Amino acid sequence: MVNMVSNASRSSAIRSYVIRGGRFTKAQRRAFKQVWEEFGLDVDSGLLNVKLEFGMLAPLVIEIGFGMGDSLFEMAQKNPENNFIGIEVYAPGVGRLMNRAQSAGLTNLRIYLADANDVLENCIGMESIDRLQLYFPDPWHKKKHHKRRLVQAEFAELVRSRLRLGGIFHMATDWQPYAEHMLSVMNLSEGFENCANTLGGYSLKPKYRPFTKFEQRGRQLGYGTWDLIFKRRI
Repeated sequence: MVNMVSNASRSSAIRSYVIRGGRFTKAQRRAFKQVWEEFGLDVDSGLLNVKLEFGMLAPLVIEIGFGMGDSLFEMAQKNPENNFIGIEVYAPGVGRLMNRAQSAGLTNLRIYLADANDVLENCIGMESIDRLQLYFPDPWHKKKHHKRRLVQAEFAELVRSRLRLGGIFHMATDWQPYAEHMLSVMNLSEGFENCANTLGGYSLKPKYRPFTKFEQRGRQLGYGTWDLIFKRRI
């Protein structure tokens, strides 16, 4: 089976995730053997030629941490005019998404099983992304773990360098302290403009972001959801 997550370039870096154990279904294992070549991308292959990979130049949407892939699959299926790349470290989720993508005949979706920082730094060209999505990342609740939160000043600058002018960085979380943290980081990051048209700096959920089962469960438990949408302006 394909190598799980490349540790080549950031083996000593603080990681924003823990690789969860999880059982593969037979279908998910089969996906890596039979479908990876169609949908999988290798971080060790270096800079991605997007036009060559997808066979067309189109707006590029990248999602970090797609989990089981439900929302990313829905967006790719409903928007065939866009190219989508998913980045995830949970292998069973990658296998499940590949199976669904193959069954639906999707041609506008590719997947990295890798660390998002590695992918952005080594595989994605400067000023090439139209929208970067980070939905419900691990909030790392405990104060001693806050340094492991993905959204930090360094990461915001990496994102800015890969977004086109006018490109969007869209974050969403159901943990208010993390929403406040992300808002603080982004407000201090040069080159971004907050797209919120409501008080408090948070945006209304845009129509393109699917309402997930994960989000539905959270609402049933009384959790709110915060969307943050920032545009690269310089």
